[in-house]
Amino acid sequence: MKSNIRKLTLTALFITVAVVGSTFSFPVLGSKCSPVQHMVNVCAAVFLGPGYGVLAAFLASLLRNLFGLGTLLAFPGSMCGALLAGLLYQTLGKKLWAAYAGEVVGTGIVGGMLAYPVAAFVMGNKAAALFTFVVPFLVSTCGGTVIAAVIVTALDKAGVLKRFQRELDR
Repeated sequence: MKSNIRKLTLTALFITVAVVGSTFSFPVLGSKCSPVQHMVNVCAAVFLGPGYGVLAAFLASLLRNLFGLGTLLAFPGSMCGALLAGLLYQTLGKKLWAAYAGEVVGTGIVGGMLAYPVAAFVMGNKAAALFTFVVPFLVSTCGGTVIAAVIVTALDKAGVLKRFQRELDR
C-alpha cells in the first residue's frame, strides 16, 4: 500500500512537471514540441516503470490539452515514448540507454506515425502524411531525452537512483 502511494505521488509530481514545463515549447512543422514531456517520460520509465509512465503521459497530455498548452498529437507521442522507454528499460536489464532509446524510438518514430491518423481524421488535417510528424517528434524527444540522460545519469553515478528505486518498491 505504501509503495502505491509513493508511486502515485511521484506520478503526480511528474505530471505537474510535464504540464508546467509545456509552457516552454516551440513549433516544428505543425506540431508543438515540448521537450520537458520527454524528459518526464524517461524519468517515469526509470523510476516507475511502463504502467505509471503511460499514466503520467496520458494525464499530462490531457491536462495540457485542457489548459490549451498542447494539441491532440501529444497523446500518441508521449504515451508511445513512455511505454517503450519503460518496457525496454525493464526487459533489457535496467540499462539506462534502453530507456533513452525507447523514448526516442517510441515518441519519434512510433508516436510520430500514430499522430497521422489523429491529425488526419480527428483534427481534420488532410494534408498530413504518414511520416509528417516523425521529424518534429524526433526533434522534441531528442532534446528531452538528452536532458533526462544528464539528470538520470548523474543520479545513477551518485548512487541515488538505485536507492530511490528501492524506496519506491518498499
